[in-house]
Amino acid sequence: MTTVEITYVGGPTAVVELGGIRLLTDPTFDAPGEYPVGTRKLVKTAGPALSASRIGAVDAVLLSHDQHPDNLDRSGRAYLSGAPLTLSTAAAYDRLGAPVRALPAWEHVDLPRPDGGGALRVTAVPALHGPEGSEPVVGEVTGFVLSGEGLPKVYVSGDNASLDVVAEIAGREGPFDVAVLFAGAARTPLVPDAPLTLTSEAAARAAGILGARHVVPLHFEHWGHFTQDGATLTKAFAQAGLTDRLHLLEPGVSVRLP
Repeated sequence: MTTVEITYVGGPTAVVELGGIRLLTDPTFDAPGEYPVGTRKLVKTAGPALSASRIGAVDAVLLSHDQHPDNLDRSGRAYLSGAPLTLSTAAAYDRLGAPVRALPAWEHVDLPRPDGGGALRVTAVPALHGPEGSEPVVGEVTGFVLSGEGLPKVYVSGDNASLDVVAEIAGREGPFDVAVLFAGAARTPLVPDAPLTLTSEAAARAAGILGARHVVPLHFEHWGHFTQDGATLTKAFAQAGLTDRLHLLEPGVSVRLP
């Protein structure tokens, strides 16, 4: 089976290379600082390990959502203008227009593979950016499944906090070879009583639900509104007996799986 290579850039941003296709998740390249969201501010504590120019061209951007600066910032928006394809939500298309292509949940696009192996299928899957009922406040979010003949099957969660959503995706698309899970247990005054992304314990449970042999966490550091980090992920996966599945990358570092 062909491998997948994942390079952690920082925050929610990673380069995923699979079947000769280069994909970029949630582009965020701005410097540390305060970034407004309505009347609130999110605080970025570290910049990316790799610049947009160093990453270079990709075949497509997988954008979980556009409405929060920790998932798409000013430099990320500039990057989209040069990308050949950006897959995201209908709401992102309404706000950004081209180059975004809306991909509703459970629909897919096939990207021709330069390795001659047919196509890399990108399927949009649901995501819930907080507790049930928070959608009108937090907005629309999507995740993605990557699959193809002879390729490892990869789940990219986006900012999803719901294990029920994970179970639905596992039932329809699983099992998975690799799960790229946005974690960090993000909390803001917008939804004060519940995390907006997976807790470390929920990420470990998600790995089991998905049947994922490998887990690469993203979006668990570099912003002040995260309440958990790499240490809590390491502890949660150890307590679940899943230490061998966790690949906690340093920014700028790549891993080749499976």
